[in-house]
Amino acid sequence: MDSNETQGESPESSDDGAANDRASAVALGALSQPETAHSGDGDKTDHGAGHGQHSEGLAALSVGAIGVVFGDIGTSPLYSFKETFVGHHLLKVDQTHVFGVLSIVFWTMILIVTVKYLFIVLRADNKGEGGSLALLALVSRCLSDQRWTYVMALFGLTATALFFGDAMITPAVSVLSAVEGLTVVNPVFEHLVLPISIAILIGLFAIQSRGTAAMGKMFGPVMVVYFLTIAVLGVIGIMEAPEILWALNPVHGFRFFAHDPLMAYLALGSIVLAVTGAEALYADMGHFGRRAITVAWLGLAFPCLLLNYLGQAAMIMNRPETVVNPFFLLAPESLRLPLVLLATLATVIASQAVISGAFSVSQQAVQLGYLPRIRIRHTSASAAGQIYVPLINWTLLSLVVLLVLGFRSSGNLASAYGIANTGTMFITSCMFGVLVFQVWKWQPLVAGFLTCLFLLIDGAYFTSNMTKIPDGGWFPLLGAIIIFTALSTWSTGRRIMRERLAEDSMPFDVFLGSVCQKVRRVAGTSVFLASNAEGIPPALLHNLKHNHILHDRVVVLTVETQNVPHVPPEKRREVEDLGHGFYRMIIRIGFMDEADVPAELAAEKRAGGAFKPMETSYFLARQTLIASKRPGMAIWREKLFAWMVRNAESAMVFFRLPTNRVIELGSQLEI
Repeated sequence: MDSNETQGESPESSDDGAANDRASAVALGALSQPETAHSGDGDKTDHGAGHGQHSEGLAALSVGAIGVVFGDIGTSPLYSFKETFVGHHLLKVDQTHVFGVLSIVFWTMILIVTVKYLFIVLRADNKGEGGSLALLALVSRCLSDQRWTYVMALFGLTATALFFGDAMITPAVSVLSAVEGLTVVNPVFEHLVLPISIAILIGLFAIQSRGTAAMGKMFGPVMVVYFLTIAVLGVIGIMEAPEILWALNPVHGFRFFAHDPLMAYLALGSIVLAVTGAEALYADMGHFGRRAITVAWLGLAFPCLLLNYLGQAAMIMNRPETVVNPFFLLAPESLRLPLVLLATLATVIASQAVISGAFSVSQQAVQLGYLPRIRIRHTSASAAGQIYVPLINWTLLSLVVLLVLGFRSSGNLASAYGIANTGTMFITSCMFGVLVFQVWKWQPLVAGFLTCLFLLIDGAYFTSNMTKIPDGGWFPLLGAIIIFTALSTWSTGRRIMRERLAEDSMPFDVFLGSVCQKVRRVAGTSVFLASNAEGIPPALLHNLKHNHILHDRVVVLTVETQNVPHVPPEKRREVEDLGHGFYRMIIRIGFMDEADVPAELAAEKRAGGAFKPMETSYFLARQTLIASKRPGMAIWREKLFAWMVRNAESAMVFFRLPTNRVIELGSQLEI
């Protein structure tokens, strides 16, 4: 097996949904029996497989990628250049500073977005899927060294926590920066910026339950219009000072640092806003594929962004007073209001991409065992990736509105923006180092050079952003710390709970030989969901203890989540006949799949024949947890874990079990 996460009858497994035992144990530092299965050479083995294979044409996929993948980075020109010069660390508008900033922006887009993500990281796909958790699952599957697996698990959890921290800020800063364009049209609109921004955000989150299919069809074309518009505006700006093209020479970036090292270093915290959203290239790879994302970036997004930054730089060189809002002041006065409307629509699209990403990451975290079961609704009958997670949606909305009301302007929010994003980028570089050394086995010189280069660039941006902590950077970090605590507590708690249950477990051969033949059998089928593919599930023991009967056919069912996005139907089920009417069944799903237990049973004939829905009963165990001083976690974490168990989504709903055929057996367990 590649990697197993069992889920079954108890809150630590079945009640939390699909999970990854190995990855969970790793996060705890308690991997006792590491899996040794390997998938090959990373990109060579996994690239282009599974979900990453697309039937649509490259052009259509590229347009779709423009609308979803590049929404965040595409709206960066609204605020990044402005914040670099008039943010919390003011820069003088002269040739040294303007040329230096523009040179650093250009080469950051080349090295980080194009080289690091596009040409290298996107090759680290997990059967076509990307993102921190997908990368964690890929490397965990390929590594046999427990130490590296443990490190990768910590990296993956931290990157996931930082992603949620970034997801809180992106909608707020993007929408606010666009609506603030109204003040450029007419200063009288200033008092309307906050109400309009909040109204747009509330409307955006309110429609999430309807699904994004209809909106998604227009995302690509709208963003294509947006990118072409900012490119045209950039060309208009370049015409004011054509010599700005010389700024692309990297020498100007070095001169900036040589002239004013401290201010150049501090400016990195704002300059990096030009590439916020770069992580989306990797996270959304499964939706469009590497080729489409590459074509979209090199063919449209990158040239248009570069032209716009060149235009903004040329304009403020020629007219320094325009530095207060160069994006909107690039446009002729008569076209500024339409530009505000187009930019607002673009920021809504960018926010939509982040929200959808938060839903997908939440689903992966549940399936891999880092979050308890939460309600996940599918909004499309044909597109499995279109989901809606109410808890995440309304939590994000609350936090976004609080951010808008608390910071009140995109300039203030920019102080909090970037720290989570650069942290994620830095962690991706760390994971990349483990990948190229331990999995892909690149030549040490090449692997070391690229890893050090990316760590140096990302580290500089991240540490520069750390200076923003007193001015608002603490908010996404606080959010990330809370998320990380929840992820690690759930993972650790499940491991401890599994160990406690194993203490009272009985080997199956002992049970069959001494118990089952002495118990009365009744007609029908009973399915006991088990957290472990070995031993007797507690629900079965509790049923015997209280009811003293067994059904003619007893199926002990374990659902395992593999470290791949999807498991093909022919490999999903394994059945073992244990004798005396007992069967052990294992259902394997990918971390992007759903567990539909009745559907899987209906397709299985090897476990004693067909399963009749009205003659099949499902038994679940639910433990009431009691915090104790036994070795494990701190008392407060044990209480947090117990609270998470109590508030987890019903296992019956998660596994799609029929409501009138489920029996829950409760007990108390000290952890």
